Amino acid sequence: MNKAIFLDRDGVLNKERKDYVKTVQELELFANIETCISKIKKNSFLAIVITNQSAVNRGLTSHKNINEIHDYIQNYLKKFNTKIDAFYYCPHQPNENCDCRKPKIKLIEQAALDFKIDLSKSWMIGDHQKDFDAGKTAGCKSIKISHSSELDIVLDKIFLKS
Repeated sequence: MNKAIFLDRDGVLNKERKDYVKTVQELELFANIETCISKIKKNSFLAIVITNQSAVNRGLTSHKNINEIHDYIQNYLKKFNTKIDAFYYCPHQPNENCDCRKPKIKLIEQAALDFKIDLSKSWMIGDHQKDFDAGKTAGCKSIKISHSSELDIVLDKIFLKS
């Protein structure tokens, strides 16, 4: 079985915008994400993004734009010989009551099936309580961070424990 670090996207890998990250042009990656993703991979964890992207169903962006944003992140990371193993996103608005919008856990469960992940040996890292709650409900250890610079520090603590 594999181990994973599940990461929220906005506020963890890139700057969060009040009006959503709708296009590649609006994406502002945090300075240290290549170091953090490399650290995850070097410690034999999968790096998987689990993100709510309600801007899609709000009509503010498209699935195509979300996929272009994820491709851009991958191409950026490729320059540093690292990558995110997969991106899973929920396009639904909170009032749609779907099973995939965090804090619900359908996307984490799907990733666990797709990659044969042992959730009890995995972590969820996010900047909102719903990220923390999703990880806990799925059976992962969860950590809530409040600033992008914390990701590197949190990863060091995780890898000291593993």
